[in-house]
Amino acid sequence: MFEMVVESLNIGLPKKEVFYGKEITTGMCKRPVSVPLRLKKRGFDGDGVADTKNHGGVDKAVCVYSLDHYPYWEETLGIRLPAAAFGENLSVSNLAEDTVCIGDVFQLGTAAVQITQPRQPCNTLATRYGRNDLVKLVVTSGFTGFYFRVLQEGIVEMGTSLVLMEKNPQEISVAFANRIFHHDRKNREGIEAVLGVSALSKSWQSSLQRLREKCI
Repeated sequence: MFEMVVESLNIGLPKKEVFYGKEITTGMCKRPVSVPLRLKKRGFDGDGVADTKNHGGVDKAVCVYSLDHYPYWEETLGIRLPAAAFGENLSVSNLAEDTVCIGDVFQLGTAAVQITQPRQPCNTLATRYGRNDLVKLVVTSGFTGFYFRVLQEGIVEMGTSLVLMEKNPQEISVAFANRIFHHDRKNREGIEAVLGVSALSKSWQSSLQRLREKCI
């Protein structure tokens, strides 16, 4: 695996935005910062979310997205993407959903973080770019990104490398979890495999348990 580097560290507090004539309060429009930031259990200093029911919290403290996907989206959407185009805190290079796994632990600056779940695209993302089909496009592409929980608080800055400290032995990739949740929803064995990862976020545990019940 190539070195994964934080090419952009992005934060922003919720505020009113106008997307294609629609006003919405969101923390999605984050901005890059060049100074070191403290990463706490619930995220970076100076960062926040508006929809606390579906975003944020200890299981989704840090949103991560790959810059390697940006060319695909610029071609698909026909626009030049801004920084933190998907509302991510960390825009990272040399990262792919099929190579990192739920439960993997990384050193991030002086912090330690762990992958908890894939990022689920929301309607705010679709509203931002005026594309009602964007949620479906993200799900279909598999280019979702993922979330970290913070195991150890610390300091992070732009240019920091993500150093793999511990590979989860079950090796359930973010891509596999996405496939089961979005495309192969009757795969009982696959559902059980994802649920078997103790590091999985509580929200995905609940969603997959409900999905499992439908397979009985």
